[in-house]
Amino acid sequence: MSKKKGLSVDEKRKRMLEVFHEKKDVFQLKELEKICPKEKGITPMSVKDILQSLVDDNLVCAEKIGTSNYFWSFPSQVTLSRKRRLEEIDSEIGSLKKRKITDCKLRLEIPSNPT
Repeated sequence: MSKKKGLSVDEKRKRMLEVFHEKKDVFQLKELEKICPKEKGITPMSVKDILQSLVDDNLVCAEKIGTSNYFWSFPSQVTLSRKRRLEEIDSEIGSLKKRKITDCKLRLEIPSNPT
């Protein structure tokens, strides 16, 4: 009896993102439910959940046009998304450093009066 271990959620996300980046095309959910199991080994039942998690993390774009939902992601989009996130984190670090310096200066300026 062979025990085949299923893919982790992270592995499924990575493989689905590969589908978008390799094909460089726009897909509907039905198309992805056919492609992902054949090419990447993702079970058809989990395609929708994995796709939604990628959309929630802004790694895949989704747009409703008429009655259809379309999904796409291009390699450059992921790079730009990561650069934006890095800039946000750098900005947050800078503001936290300024606030810490200000707090330290205030502590040094206030003399403690033992009464």
